[in-house]
Amino acid sequence: MNSDPAKHLDPLPGRVGHVAGIESLVLDGHRYFFGFDGRSDMVVSPLIDDPDTMAAFASEHIRQTDGRHEPDYWADLVAWAVHGSDLVAKDADREFDTARLRAELPLPGSHVLYLLDAVAGWDESLSKPAEVEQAYTRLGFDEEDQVEALDHALEVVRAHGAPARPDEWTVVRFHLGSAVRRVPGNWTLLFDPVGECVAAHG
Repeated sequence: MNSDPAKHLDPLPGRVGHVAGIESLVLDGHRYFFGFDGRSDMVVSPLIDDPDTMAAFASEHIRQTDGRHEPDYWADLVAWAVHGSDLVAKDADREFDTARLRAELPLPGSHVLYLLDAVAGWDESLSKPAEVEQAYTRLGFDEEDQVEALDHALEVVRAHGAPARPDEWTVVRFHLGSAVRRVPGNWTLLFDPVGECVAAHG
């Protein structure tokens, strides 16, 4: 857990001063708050497990459209984020279990994949190894079809297993593995188990 005063919490690199709101998730029964810039689909804070610390962090590092606000203002938004979300319709979609993340590849289109993109991004400029490019070609996907390729590959691998579908598995392993390695700050709490799941599949 990270309940140090906000001044000791490092912002995520390059993500200070965003206009953003507050969201939350539950990991292994414990609630974490974070700043989220909905216009950019970008997470703009570390995971913060204390409401007062989240409010203080937001006052220092996050803005609203009318500028900076004091922690008391942010405290109301933090409280709202316990029961409300602009990202998911059902609370169950933002509840995660480490053991399950280690055991099961993410569902295509799932909230955990959305958050992985919002935290680390699907880096379209990332050079693909030859085997990944060849898998793309055999599967009929172009370079710009990154999200579609990953969703398709995940669906197939979840249904048939990695050994049975090597091209799809090559796509899954490359994109998930690359994104997890770019995860900043303590978001590794949520995404390291995803990386462990990928590694365990070979």
